[in-house]
Amino acid sequence: MKDLISIVTPTYNGENFIAETIKSVQAQTYEHWEMLIVDDLSTDNTVEIVKAFAAQDARIKFFILPEKGGASLARNKAIREAKGAYIAFLDADDLWKPEKLEKQLAFMKEAQVAFCYHHYSLIDEAGQALHIRRIAPEKLSFHRALLGCSIGCLSVMYHAKAVGLIQIERLDKRNDDVLWLKILEKCQWGRLLDEDLAYYRIVERSLSSGSKVKLLKYHYRLYRNIMNYHAIKSLYYTICNVFVYFYNKKRREIRL
Repeated sequence: MKDLISIVTPTYNGENFIAETIKSVQAQTYEHWEMLIVDDLSTDNTVEIVKAFAAQDARIKFFILPEKGGASLARNKAIREAKGAYIAFLDADDLWKPEKLEKQLAFMKEAQVAFCYHHYSLIDEAGQALHIRRIAPEKLSFHRALLGCSIGCLSVMYHAKAVGLIQIERLDKRNDDVLWLKILEKCQWGRLLDEDLAYYRIVERSLSSGSKVKLLKYHYRLYRNIMNYHAIKSLYYTICNVFVYFYNKKRREIRL
């Protein structure tokens, strides 16, 4: 029997992109998946759009949070509901190439990898190519991720049994970094599948956007409040993230 892959998709006011995102999952060459979409009390037509897809495709499971919890708590809910042997992540405005799941699952099995990620390309809000590819590191350890994490959420897949149940505290930004740190605490290493298998959409109003100062505050909270590090240690890792970001910026992005 084929392994079931659970796809975790948090959404909030995603009416402009969620249909295209779902269609990119339905177009996968590997068809044994479930897509767990968790809505954070959207005020647009997201709920109606997702319900229409779920009514036509039983592999799509839809949940609505009882109160606002942000992407972190939406992901927690999806992970708790997941039945798959593997868990993958796809935000509600990003896209996968059709062979993504098939190639990543095959690689993970052959290489006996519990935590895997790959490269991805950038598109604009209209879905047009920006001709930029983001390159991920060949290996990622817990310590390296503390200094600065350069993998995309839409590229990650992990082995659910090997890693165990992962739940994270609420953090409105950088919550995916917390996920990777908690996973790496369990499996030590993440490995690169050296292929470009997804499209990351640059959306001006996205949660990942915002001033660098605000992002630094979230990095500090990550170390201080969630990792429970001492204030000085938290400041040290926050500063390291700044240096790593600028050091890797040109190395991480290549023009196509």
